[in-house]
Amino acid sequence: MNPAAPARRALLALPIVALALVLAGCSGSSTTDCGLDGCTIAFPRSGEAAVSVLGIEAKLVGVQNDVADIEVAGQRVRVPVGAETRAAGFTVGVERLTSSEVVVRVRP
Repeated sequence: MNPAAPARRALLALPIVALALVLAGCSGSSTTDCGLDGCTIAFPRSGEAAVSVLGIEAKLVGVQNDVADIEVAGQRVRVPVGAETRAAGFTVGVERLTSSEVVVRVRP
């Protein structure tokens, strides 16, 4: 076996690991699920919550009459359930509202 083979394999795996960390490494107090086409975020409905996804901060500011007030990369938008809008170069949609959470989709 070539002694350089393990090092070569590790170097080849680095870009894959880095990509996985960027896409799946969503952080914050909310539940996130990130993939190649964007991130789905389940914000707790009570109080403000923020997460870092896709290199930007997404924050649930509040909900009133089935319309979520969301801030994406510093731009504030109001999005009704089932609708989408653009904010800071991203598409932001509200997938569903329940008594305990607001599920938001953010994609490039």
